[in-house]
Amino acid sequence: MNLHALLDFGPLQQEFGTVMKAFWGTIRLALLAGIGSLILGTVLAAMRVSPTPVLRAAGALYVYVFRNTPLTLVLLFCSLGLSDTLHLQISDDPSTNGFWLATIGMTIYTASFVCESLRAGINTVPLGQAEAARSIGLTFTQSLRLIVLPQAFRAVIAPLGSVFIAMIKNTTVALAAGYFEASAQMKQMFDTYGGTIPIFLGFAIGFMVLTLPTGFFFSWLSKRLAVAR
Repeated sequence: MNLHALLDFGPLQQEFGTVMKAFWGTIRLALLAGIGSLILGTVLAAMRVSPTPVLRAAGALYVYVFRNTPLTLVLLFCSLGLSDTLHLQISDDPSTNGFWLATIGMTIYTASFVCESLRAGINTVPLGQAEAARSIGLTFTQSLRLIVLPQAFRAVIAPLGSVFIAMIKNTTVALAAGYFEASAQMKQMFDTYGGTIPIFLGFAIGFMVLTLPTGFFFSWLSKRLAVAR
């Protein structure tokens, strides 16, 4: 391949609409997996600090298993285990089914990291506040919901931002669950047009457009909502 072909921006121009559609798929996956992992991670964090030993053990087991399992294996389990073996079909459309399987895999994987970040935030809340809540008759759940978790979330906004940025980058392996997103589109263009510099730069800039504003937003939010001690 000559130098002109390596520096040719023509393929990006020809496939611009397809590339934008692929990045929209990445955004959809990241948004839904982010919301799902935040909800599941909060439940897991509550389990990890629960006064019930069984709940603490179950939460710890979940975190230890999924934090130490490669995301690709989790997504393959969703694809081969849930879909092919257990015949879980969320939609008759293969693309839609792959999207939801990838969302499930990304959610259960990322939730373990959300849980640990949030648990660290819970540990920053002074113990006296929880004791005061119990002294006025609040249950563990009420104390967690009204007093502990609001402060914990504000304390770990920046770490949660790092988790979500990592999750956006982790969408690049979503093809393992049968979902075609931006990185899969890049691979297809490499196969069609060759591994040219413009294609690589185009997709690298596309992912930076997603991750940099996310980082700036969480940084601003953490300063805005910082807990005064």
